[in-house]
Amino acid sequence: MAITKVFRSGNSQAVRIPRSFQLDVDEVEILRRGEDLVLRKRRKNLGEAYHLIAGLSADFFKGGRKQPKVQKRPAL
Repeated sequence: MAITKVFRSGNSQAVRIPRSFQLDVDEVEILRRGEDLVLRKRRKNLGEAYHLIAGLSADFFKGGRKQPKVQKRPAL
């Protein structure tokens, strides 16, 4: 485990990434898992999204979609 500094950069909070963790990309995705922040290389295709959707349970839409009723609007 490495320890690093958190600092302000303009209106943003920034973190110094130690050399042993340096990335070879210009952009990363950031997400929160519980109390952890995860940085990962930005995906260039939708392959990961397909695997996430394929992993949903069979009863994912069992109750149907909860959509609000369509609003009636006057014709123009």
